[in-house]
Amino acid sequence: MKRTFLQLFGWTALSLFLASCDKDDDNTTPAQAKVMVVHASPDGPAVDVRVNNSVALSGVTYPSNSPYSGVTAGNTNFKVSPAGTTTYVIDANVTLEPEKNYSVFAIDSVSKIKAAVVTDDLTAPATGKSHVRFLHFSPNAPAVDIAVTGGSVVFPNRSFNDQGTNTAAIGFTPLDAGNYNLEVRLAGTNTVVLAVPNVALAAGKIYTVFAKGFVGGTGAQALGAQVIVNN
Repeated sequence: MKRTFLQLFGWTALSLFLASCDKDDDNTTPAQAKVMVVHASPDGPAVDVRVNNSVALSGVTYPSNSPYSGVTAGNTNFKVSPAGTTTYVIDANVTLEPEKNYSVFAIDSVSKIKAAVVTDDLTAPATGKSHVRFLHFSPNAPAVDIAVTGGSVVFPNRSFNDQGTNTAAIGFTPLDAGNYNLEVRLAGTNTVVLAVPNVALAAGKIYTVFAKGFVGGTGAQALGAQVIVNN
């Protein structure tokens, strides 16, 4: 997806805002966490994101993500509203630990929108490897397996937002670097519901692949997969 000027401005604003949070009167840098924000609500409008009640992102459209930016560790409030409004559809307090990395996803249909917060282990992959994980954020899709096309399952039996109760699901899996054709199957079967061709995994890189859209959706809301380069 091409980013509009507004989106790019928003990400820049986030970096500048969060950088300003790092300064205090005695020039002591507080303990830091790093945060990425992802708009993963398929029918959600463009949104504004507030961090501790100050606008950090403006006009963010689905399925965009920000880069990581530094945030002072501790209790942090995230608010999400339709762009240009103060009607908060997400108002969540998150405890951020020092020196840790996080992704904050806005997920589900807009009538049920909520935040999903995951920790991101950005430990460098071994030589010749990449690290990959899969998150299921298609609200009406059934449980699925993610497999190499015609081959073995890599991520079995994943259901919508299951990482919220199964913390193992946020972990990254080492894979040989290379180009992959993947497919999404109904869990426990060979029935393919979505092809994900030409996924390029570079050595030393870390990726999040998430299921997006709706079963039966069209256009931007069609069932699909989005790839984020975490590092």
